[in-house]
Amino acid sequence: MSKKLLLKDAHIEGIRYFETYRKQGGYTAAEKALKMTPEEILEEVKTSGLRGRGGAGFPTGMKWSFLAKPEGVPRHLVVNADESEPGTFKDRYLMEFLPHLLIEGMLISSYTLGSNVSYIYIRGEYSWIPDILEEAIEEAKAAGFLGKNILGTGFDCEIYVQRGGGAYICGEETALLESLEGKRGNPRLKPPFPAVKGLWERPTVVNNVESIAAIVPIIDITGAEYAKIGVGRSTGTKLISACGNINKPGVYEIDMTITVEEFIYSDEYCGGIANGKKLKACIPGGSSVPIVPANLLLKTVNGEPRYMNYESLADGGFATGTMMGSGGFIVLDEDQCIVEHTMTLARFYHHESCGQCTPCREGTGWMHKILKKIEKGEGKMEDIDLLWDIQRKIEGNTICPLGDAAAWPVAAAIRHFRDEFEWHVKNPELSQTQNYGLANYADPIPAVEKNA
Repeated sequence: MSKKLLLKDAHIEGIRYFETYRKQGGYTAAEKALKMTPEEILEEVKTSGLRGRGGAGFPTGMKWSFLAKPEGVPRHLVVNADESEPGTFKDRYLMEFLPHLLIEGMLISSYTLGSNVSYIYIRGEYSWIPDILEEAIEEAKAAGFLGKNILGTGFDCEIYVQRGGGAYICGEETALLESLEGKRGNPRLKPPFPAVKGLWERPTVVNNVESIAAIVPIIDITGAEYAKIGVGRSTGTKLISACGNINKPGVYEIDMTITVEEFIYSDEYCGGIANGKKLKACIPGGSSVPIVPANLLLKTVNGEPRYMNYESLADGGFATGTMMGSGGFIVLDEDQCIVEHTMTLARFYHHESCGQCTPCREGTGWMHKILKKIEKGEGKMEDIDLLWDIQRKIEGNTICPLGDAAAWPVAAAIRHFRDEFEWHVKNPELSQTQNYGLANYADPIPAVEKNA
């Protein structure tokens, strides 16, 4: 049984309310933290090895240590709750069922960073959750855990919830800050980084919901104990949003020592592939990370078991590996069409591009148009090479990572499933009535050699 730190009380009735959360030991970590110095808390976070849970995986303590502290200039903590990555819904679960865990994590983090005014920027489509968060904020304030002179420490902290307008681009931290300031959500050029000039040109830390929630158990059990959970640089627990063709979709908390095979097939987690089908492929970290066929998902190219952690999923680079990303684990069975799924993702990224950078603005639409042609049975062989060329010219040539996020799914789909694309071109009529199926993806060796 996997150790639970964030979701250990999620099953308790009424846990979203202050009284029940408090009875379960809620806000004891905050009481402990407010007796420590900000420097001591920062050391605990560094010791824990916590990495950003939004997708980038950057060490949280290191990110905090970059925060500039000019004399007399306010600082801010902004929680990125703009969870718009297709396949990812873990932050929604935390905010809906454990809002006080996030509030407590924000209080500790705000105290550490010297932020007297902190913000939650939440995805516009999560229309019902701001009410839950605002109720929790009022409850915490009534209990003396927010507002003026918290617990007599002299520290003041207010938390505000800001609804987004439903733009995926605002998940990028500088676009989020632009939107929070009331402007169009276009990413900023960096440097300066938010840690130096962020919200209203003040030093700002932007962290994901799960990252901030994880601060509570880190203070509770200490950073050293947190670091013992997991493996290597993948410390602590990780929330995974599991969906697709599996028997038990949902949000799971894992300690990153389990194998991908165990996560998919064990009854404790996904419960195997639905309807007795075979596994074809998986996008393990949200829609922007490379898709991998079954053979490279369960084992690395060296034949070793692949584990559910940052290092193991990335083993082999993009040639034979993928990324942990945001933990949006999308499973595809043998009946799924890779061309159709790739086209769907390309349509999404084209729609969500802010249009600021030419390679992304033009390239995403171009890729979607070509994929639509192939999927409809109107493609040509040269279209596949053209797709490869377009994605290569988008990647690394944009202000923010949306260009990369659009390019990687297309690149990985062609890299591992080129024969399926070719089959669509060669069999235009047949491709409209049936899917390509598994082909050689169940056998790792031919698949790797063929696409090396």
